[in-house]
Amino acid sequence: MLKESIIMSWKNIIHNKMRSFLTILGIVIGVAAIIALITIVQGVIDNVDEQFEDLGANTLMVQATGTPLKSGLTDNDIKELTNIDGITGMGPTVSTSMDIYYNGTIHEDEIIKGNNEMFFMKNAKLIIKGRGINVLDVQNKNRVCVISTDLEKKLFLGDESIGKSISLKGVQYTVIGVLAKNEGASPVANMILSEDASIMIPYKNVLSLTGTKNIVSIELYMDPTGDKEIITDSVKNALNAAFNYKDDSYTLIEMDSLLDVMKTMQGMMKGMLVGIASISLVVGGIGIMNMMLVSVTERTTEIGLRKALGAEPRSIQLQFMIEAVFLSLLGGFIGILLGGLISYVASKAIGVALPLSASAVGLGFGFSAVVGIIFGSAPARKASKLNPIDALRSV
Repeated sequence: MLKESIIMSWKNIIHNKMRSFLTILGIVIGVAAIIALITIVQGVIDNVDEQFEDLGANTLMVQATGTPLKSGLTDNDIKELTNIDGITGMGPTVSTSMDIYYNGTIHEDEIIKGNNEMFFMKNAKLIIKGRGINVLDVQNKNRVCVISTDLEKKLFLGDESIGKSISLKGVQYTVIGVLAKNEGASPVANMILSEDASIMIPYKNVLSLTGTKNIVSIELYMDPTGDKEIITDSVKNALNAAFNYKDDSYTLIEMDSLLDVMKTMQGMMKGMLVGIASISLVVGGIGIMNMMLVSVTERTTEIGLRKALGAEPRSIQLQFMIEAVFLSLLGGFIGILLGGLISYVASKAIGVALPLSASAVGLGFGFSAVVGIIFGSAPARKASKLNPIDALRSV
């Protein structure tokens, strides 16, 4: 009986090709939307998370605005912070702008960034040529610099830049490396290098060039095995002591907490998008129910004859249920193919790997099956309850 019901259901779908296609169109769109949205959003989220975790894991960011009597962190303050148990290193960031002199030409107001070796350890992919600043460069205040790709093109016009010297306030700095154009950098590195042209030198050199003693922005790196809460409290105590417990003298950002909040928001956003896409499936389910009700009306005579020949209501109901499920699963299968194609095109367009998620495929296909069962049950029940005598009156 089951085999016969399946064959009859499939023949009826094939017999009405255009109507069947228009019926499953809503399911196709809904499933494709779910798969494409989940795959694209999850791929972008994973890419962003990976970048943030490269820098953000076990990192504390300090912005020391200071007080009217004291601006920024002194060398002693930084020493106190780095001596805290669980702090494995620090990465200061200082910046200024000044004119650059090279080959008889002055380039005005170029951005100068000062960092230490930790910046390049955390952003190893940044260097595309030469090397980054190392610990000896910082300790000895070596007159070396790393320049951006844009600045290399501007100054050297395609010539080799490594080993050449440029002048900053009359002081010669040797180019030791070239930075990638924001590719492969962490989110904070991208913010640091957001300008079109940039030079990076040891941070102590920037302090000397500008006559500045204190540092406003610093990153502290925590031991992954340490107690982050205790380490953070110790950092807060040291900062409070440095600024005489004045309110609003510094801002401390815990990157791990920021990552947790970001992931929560990402999960909510993904759930909302799936919910919106699911509306298309509901609309497709209504289309299936509408078509099945029309089919019941058109096939009243057939149902009456089958009942008159002894067919049980259960077998008639089963046939119409199978037909509804066939339609929804067929729409689900086509939707999976379409969703995969959309994800592939989006992957090429945005340049981010978007592997097709098995959970997205399962969710889309499962939704389509459930829609077929739910919206096909009412027409199937109606068909099974038809009175044979009433059905045969139309013969």
